[in-house]
Parts: sequence; C-alpha cells; structure tokens
Amino acid sequence: MKLDQEEVLGELYNLLLNKGTREWERGQLNTTKEAVESGGKLKEQLAILEAQLRPLASRNNLTPDVADFYLKIKDEPEGHIAFDFEKHLLSDLKNQERAIFAGGCFWCMVEPFEKRPGIISVLSGYTGGELASPTYDQVSGGYTNHVEAVEIIFDTRLVSYAQLLALYWQLIDPTDAFGQFQDRGSQYRSIIFVQNESQKQVAEQAKAQVIASGKYTRPIVTEIRLASPFWPAENYHQQFYQKQPKRYRRIKRARQQLVRFQSLKDKVPLRKPKPKK
Repeated sequence: MKLDQEEVLGELYNLLLNKGTREWERGQLNTTKEAVESGGKLKEQLAILEAQLRPLASRNNLTPDVADFYLKIKDEPEGHIAFDFEKHLLSDLKNQERAIFAGGCFWCMVEPFEKRPGIISVLSGYTGGELASPTYDQVSGGYTNHVEAVEIIFDTRLVSYAQLLALYWQLIDPTDAFGQFQDRGSQYRSIIFVQNESQKQVAEQAKAQVIASGKYTRPIVTEIRLASPFWPAENYHQQFYQKQPKRYRRIKRARQQLVRFQSLKDKVPLRKPKPKK
C-alpha cells in the first residue's frame, strides 16, 4: 500500500504529540517530519526512519502507536488494521451487559471470549488504577496500579455472566498474587471487576464454588471489585491474536503449558513438616 505524504505527515505529527511516545522515538520521528517538510523524498526518509527503528522493533520494544506506524511503513498487513472503537458500545440496554476481567496479559484473554457465542465485542485495556488515560509504558512499569484487563460486551440472551465466569476461571491461576504464569508484576493480577450487585453475587458464588471444589491446594487470591474506569489500550494491542497470529500462538502455547503444569502441581498435596522430636 502506497503511503500518501500528507497522511504520513499527519501521523508523524500525532505521534509527536502522543504522550506515550518515548523521547528517543520522538527525536527520530521529528527528524523525519522535518526532512520531508523540507523537500526530502518521502520514500527515502521513511527508509532511514525504518532503519533507525528496526533494532527496537526486532525486540518488540517500540511503544504501541509507534509500533503500529513502523508496521505501516514496512507495509505489513497488521499495520493497516484499526480497531473500530465506536462499535464497542452497549446498543441494547435490555439485553446487553458489560463484564471486565483481569487475568494476566490481555493478549491471551481476548480470543477465548471473542470466539464464544453471544459475545459482541472484546476490548483490551487498563483499569483499577488512579491515573486517567494511562499509557502502556506507565501500566507495564507498575507506576499506576492499573491491571491489564478485557472489557466484554455480551448478549445476555445467548450467554450468561455465570458462563463467562466459568470460562474465566479456566484461563487463570487464581492462587497467584504476583501475576499470571509467565506475566509477572502487579499489572497482571487476577481481578473480577463487577458492574453491579447482581454481578457481584454471581461472582462471589462462582469464587466460593472454586474454593469448595478443592482443586487448588493454595489459597484463592483472585479479587472481586466494583468496576472502575476502563481505559482502552492502544490500537496495537487490540485483537492481537488476529494481527500477529504466529507470535500469539507462541505465547498462547507457553501459557497453556504453564496452566497444565499448575493444574498438576495443585493436585499434589503440600507436605506438612514433620514435628520436631
């Protein structure tokens, strides 16, 4: 797809104003913008920018919006996929509800829910913290007390909140207070964010059933909290499993292996220390 100069300059300008753009990235982007505005050939300047960004891109270490732009100038298909945030709305208040679940990296939380009948939309984002409109760097650095989470809009005629909870418990390790599987840190805690008293009762019943099942030998630490503002994550993170299927499959496979390992470990009773003579 051929990039239009006016479109590129517009994106560069927006990235320069974007609070999530790191200073080093901002410097490279500004150099490109000034060179193009001064008459430099767009194709040549983008090639220079691509070379500058490539080392960080190869390590998946660009900020999300810059990563999207990098994929676009590389003409990678995923760089041209934009999540339609306007479709993530309750359009039928009588028959639709929201559910918010945090259970580790939101990349692995979208597909299981999105492929379930009755799901209208699944949005990755940040919630539970103090800062408004946090960036990925702020959340991943543990500076805001947010967790990565998914907000689900579902049709109550086709799937119930209790059924979503049943799926949720299958995706997490509810005994881990310091993250989820390979995702370590407070931003990966497992938390159920309820919208109202009805959801709270259903969630507490589901948690009680998990505890009573005896499946886990360690305490269940998954929290149940009243929902707080949910801030959408950057476009790069939305529907990640569709945009970068190979990378997603590797992450999903590692997570599934850890889920199986944890399941086996929890079936082994903890050894009680022998009493001292």
